[in-house]
Parts: sequence; C-alpha cells; structure tokens
Amino acid sequence: MTTSGGRTVFCVKLQKDLPGLDMAPWPGEIGQRIFDHVSAEAWRLWEERQKMILNEYRLMPWQKEGQELILKHLEEFFFGDGAALPPGYVPEQKK
Repeated sequence: MTTSGGRTVFCVKLQKDLPGLDMAPWPGEIGQRIFDHVSAEAWRLWEERQKMILNEYRLMPWQKEGQELILKHLEEFFFGDGAALPPGYVPEQKK
C-alpha cells in the first residue's frame, strides 16, 4: 500500500506528520482509525511485524483465530501502551 503524497497524517507510531495511506488497510472502525492516524511508513513497519507474528505463531491469515490474533497485535502496535517508537529510533536500513 503506497501513498500518492497528497494526504498527511500525524502518525501515532512515529509521532510526526507524514504521508498517509491511500485507503483504509483493514475493514471497519480499526481500518478507519489506521487510515486517520497511521502513516504509510508506519504501516510498512507493521507489515514487517505482521510477517514475524504469522511465522512465530504459525498462523493462517485466512482463519478466524489468526485474524483475531493479528488484529490484537495490530491494535497494540499502533494504539497500545508504548506504541510510539522511542525518540531517535532509526529503522534498520535494507542492504
């Protein structure tokens, strides 16, 4: 999911104004909340975290149990206690 650069949000994860997503990445209220408060950059961080969660828990994303666990982690990642990254955090650069 990329952004056209036309929409800016104050990102709850990165704690600054950044380009937002082009569309809600999840259905329902949580999707709208992410659309309104999460930057495209932070969403990419979540996608990496989600891969790790799927692998660690050996989840099948099309199964209800997997979706519920992913949703729980997603809410905690963006909106839970300590969800914002520490000041000065620099994401690992891909080689």
